[in-house]
Amino acid sequence: MQPQIKTLLSQLKPHFVFFDFAQDWLPQLSSELGIKTIFFSVFTALSTAYVTVPVRLRLTGDKNTPTIEDMKIPPPGFPHATSKTGTSLQTFQARDLLYVFKSFHGGSSVDDRVLTCLKGCSAILAKTCKDMEAPYIDFVKTQFDKPVLLCGPVILESPSGVLEDRWATWLGQFPSKSVIFCSFGSETFLKDDQIKELVLGLELTDLPFCVVLKFPANVDSHVELIRALPEGFLERVKGKGMVHAGWVQQQHILAHNSVGCYLCHAGFSSVIEALVNDCQLVMLSQKGDQFLNSKLMSEDLKAGVEVNRRDEDGHFGKEDICMATKTVMVEVEKEPGKTIRANQKKWREFLLNKEIQNKFVTDLVGDMKAMA
Repeated sequence: MQPQIKTLLSQLKPHFVFFDFAQDWLPQLSSELGIKTIFFSVFTALSTAYVTVPVRLRLTGDKNTPTIEDMKIPPPGFPHATSKTGTSLQTFQARDLLYVFKSFHGGSSVDDRVLTCLKGCSAILAKTCKDMEAPYIDFVKTQFDKPVLLCGPVILESPSGVLEDRWATWLGQFPSKSVIFCSFGSETFLKDDQIKELVLGLELTDLPFCVVLKFPANVDSHVELIRALPEGFLERVKGKGMVHAGWVQQQHILAHNSVGCYLCHAGFSSVIEALVNDCQLVMLSQKGDQFLNSKLMSEDLKAGVEVNRRDEDGHFGKEDICMATKTVMVEVEKEPGKTIRANQKKWREFLLNKEIQNKFVTDLVGDMKAMA
């Protein structure tokens, strides 16, 4: 691929090339042609600041990779935006993040690739903003001594088409903002015990709910779903709860007037989608940067709530699901639910402000022109 890209760039002679960490060789190639490169980060500034900065590896001493204990604490100089103790991770979260530093089949680790990109590029572009992540943006800028450009959180366009009749009919029977919608992205397969505790916890809320689960491609999703659910569960919640295996029109569902809460994995796009659609945010993060996205929303911005988890293995019980959900859906006049709902409203208005969104684009174009 590299020879073809080099030929193409030589012919086009662009001012900039945007790239991600899969092309860690691009900065060197582009530099030889006198072309600037902009690394587009799909992660929040908090995630980059916590995990993939040069100072992180200095903690390891003579070790090649960090330990679990290393990853539980932030790197030296890390900003403590709102918490007196600063951002930190639980044991199970830190253990999961070690994959970033693991070399597969003798090749480069994810951290190797990302650091090569961040060190070699002309500038870093992140889909965030100073309003949400100023301390972490400044820390990343200092760590790599180069511009950090911002395009703001990406707001999806309204989906085309309409919601399927079966979903519209089911959701339409419930009051405004009363339904809990729950999904975990396309790459997460919950374990049997997690499925059981999740659905039992939602049942305990006594609120209407819809759960969407994914299963591996090589299994019968319907059979697996029935097997994983508690005995008699579907009959017990009939009319008030729905559990579905497979794809759904997520954007349409979140935009439905009856949906008032989104329990999700804390992928940053899903988090923004929840805020924009006026859904209360309950986060049950599963891996990687999701843990830090959840910290950003619950601790820094205080616009959502994390489900309580056991430190060693991340176990959660039905009571943890119920408590987190009720915090933002039932106990709305008590703290912390009252503050969380107020902040959710504030950030929704911010994200939907067209003047602010347009300024993100205008400022980005201006910064790039100044670099050209």
